[in-house]
Amino acid sequence: MDLKDKLISSFMAFESNVDIDHPVHDVRVEAMKNFETKGFPNKKLEAWKYTSLNSLQKVNFSIFPKEVSALEYKDVKKYFLHEMDTYKIVFVDGIYSSFLSETTHDGVDICLMSSALTKPMYKPVIDVYFNKVASNDESLTTLNTAFSREGAYIYIPKNKMPKKPVEIVHFATGNEASLMLQPRNLIVVEENAELQVIERHQSLTSNEVLTNCVTEIFAAENAIVDYYKVQNDTASSSLIDNTYIDQKDKSVVKVHTFSFGGKLTRNNLNFYQNGEYIDSTMKGVTILGEKQHVDHHTLVHHIEPNCESHQDYKGIYGESSTGVFNGKIIVDKIAQKTNAFQQNNNILISDRATINTKPQLEIFADDVKCSHGCTIGQLDEEALFYLQSRGIPKKEARALLMYAFANNVLESVRIPELKTRINKLIANKLGVNLGFDL
Repeated sequence: MDLKDKLISSFMAFESNVDIDHPVHDVRVEAMKNFETKGFPNKKLEAWKYTSLNSLQKVNFSIFPKEVSALEYKDVKKYFLHEMDTYKIVFVDGIYSSFLSETTHDGVDICLMSSALTKPMYKPVIDVYFNKVASNDESLTTLNTAFSREGAYIYIPKNKMPKKPVEIVHFATGNEASLMLQPRNLIVVEENAELQVIERHQSLTSNEVLTNCVTEIFAAENAIVDYYKVQNDTASSSLIDNTYIDQKDKSVVKVHTFSFGGKLTRNNLNFYQNGEYIDSTMKGVTILGEKQHVDHHTLVHHIEPNCESHQDYKGIYGESSTGVFNGKIIVDKIAQKTNAFQQNNNILISDRATINTKPQLEIFADDVKCSHGCTIGQLDEEALFYLQSRGIPKKEARALLMYAFANNVLESVRIPELKTRINKLIANKLGVNLGFDL
């Protein structure tokens, strides 16, 4: 039985553990029908031309974990942003860990999707927002919708801001020989509210893990959302990350993606600007080695006039790693005065490394400022020689050049402790002490 058939048959078992009379389950059933029709995406689709899921479909993944081990905080402390205090929503093999979590209802709701999808008090929010921006055309998104039960639920009312950032952390213990996880997150930030989120998926063993995650983010008028994705998993872990963002007038949403580890990572990041004077920012740093594969697919849909979007992705690829960047900007006919910027710069530090990049613009308005570009190259030999002539060893000189190449993405990180942590991860990936006071 291949993975698609196993998932379809497992849906019947899933239904026995949820309220099939709940309106949300009608959404699940329709989503499963959609996935059953479309199946897993393949390389015949333009959007998946350079990323194959064939090998993953041959793995006998457990769809539901058989047992969950308790984790001690001291054993996983390094994966948290422990340099500062945060709210934490922690899952172990897809199951909520109250022991490792710290949530709150103090003026804001930071809790679980399982509660939001079943308790009447959350129904007004679920009815308005759940599965309203997630695509029904993406088969992996519909697969997640079909099995949607657990994940992070964050609701920030008008004029509110949590006292500290929120960490969403998913651990895979390796109790299963191979495990598939499908977390579902819903984040709603109302008018004049603000939120900072740090998300991480982390396997604790070398056992194979496939995570198919969907996050819906709604930013109301004048809302501010900072979302940080730290992807530094093991070489046996694969992640399909689908993020959909709906913005209203004068909202500001920034998503930073740091891709340093994992076997296969696919980031689908979609912004929909449903209002005026909106600012959308997507930035990313990718540093890969061995046979790692990271695929960034971004979409910014400018629907209304007087909005901005900024995309800046840096990639450093070594050994036999493969990178993909496919960024699309759509400017509707009425979206005049749009200012859209997109840039993808890449360095190949190995003859075996590969990058496939495709920036795209679809512009139907005539009074806009739009630009896109990409570069693929190697380290500047003259700059390298200059640093060596000043007494810096070649290895450190190469690391300094690569750090400088990626550093401008870090400048917009608004959490100092996270910026320090990312600096350390970059230094570790480059295999050298950069000499900074971290």
